[in-house]
Amino acid sequence: MTLTEGRHQTDAAPHPPVVKIEHPRRETRPVEYVWGVARIAIGWVFLWALLDKIFGWGLATPANRAWIHGGSPTTGFLKGTTDHTFGGFFANLAGQPWIDWLFMIGLLSIGTALILGAGMKIAATTGGLLLVFMWAAELPLANNPFIDEHIIYAIVLAGLALVGAGNTLGIGGWWSDTEVVKRYPILK
Repeated sequence: MTLTEGRHQTDAAPHPPVVKIEHPRRETRPVEYVWGVARIAIGWVFLWALLDKIFGWGLATPANRAWIHGGSPTTGFLKGTTDHTFGGFFANLAGQPWIDWLFMIGLLSIGTALILGAGMKIAATTGGLLLVFMWAAELPLANNPFIDEHIIYAIVLAGLALVGAGNTLGIGGWWSDTEVVKRYPILK
């Protein structure tokens, strides 16, 4: 190291300049908008279920069974599975506070993630798991031996995550560029 004009210098080469690479802007294809709208629509299905169960707006949940009036958001569905294949298991979970809270937090988290387009991997995985449990609770199915809307929604959730549907009409692109998501890609 030498001293020149009051500054310390090293024999090492100077750092190369930082080059910012800008990605070319591409147009969003119509199919990406379809996936974006599908993502938001399914997110709304989860959030609507949450709101209806909290407030009992009379569509799926009567007002007197609303969560804010002391009702259980899981009792109606799970008690209705008693005569099904796994009915004993699911019926025993009905109305337990930890199941109610887990279910409601799941609806909120999954719905919010889908509408925003952030956390698509976790939303698709947990949403798919919730839907498969609901499908299993209803076995055997009344209208089809294998498939119902729960399985269709679970498949679509997987597709939404795989095609990066959070990037169109959502914050998925920004979310993916955050430091926490770069460090923990499962949050993507």
